[in-house]
Amino acid sequence: MEESISLIIEQTSKTPQIDFNQLSGELILAGRSIPENAAKLYEPVFNWAKEYILHSRPVTNLRLNLEYFNTASSIWISKILKVLTQINNPDYVLNVHLYLPLEEYDEMNELDDIKDAFSPIVNIFQDAIPSIGIKLYGTNDKFEIIKDAMVFI
Repeated sequence: MEESISLIIEQTSKTPQIDFNQLSGELILAGRSIPENAAKLYEPVFNWAKEYILHSRPVTNLRLNLEYFNTASSIWISKILKVLTQINNPDYVLNVHLYLPLEEYDEMNELDDIKDAFSPIVNIFQDAIPSIGIKLYGTNDKFEIIKDAMVFI
């Protein structure tokens, strides 16, 4: 992968904006993800991630700002996340940024609540090579960040 290769897929009413930038290490999924054919949308993203980990940045930020996603999308996002955990440098960092409605964010004030909410992705992180950080954001109706917290699992 060349240093300046990025993957950009424009947002539609059923698919998220996808902006994966090799140069900056910023990987963004934003909007709604209810595609008719999730494989058609996410397979190129998955393949891009497999190439990215070969030449990743020291800090990679995966920003999941999805207001809604279906089951098929969650399976593909999990596959992409699993690939990113294989960045082959233990000194590198993968930060996963999760944007939640403020009400959901406020409900996760107990450590057990946070562990329960993230138990599916904790399994993905189990064999991670880079260090993993999760940052939660509570957003209002305009998707503005009102609160945030760093979570270490």
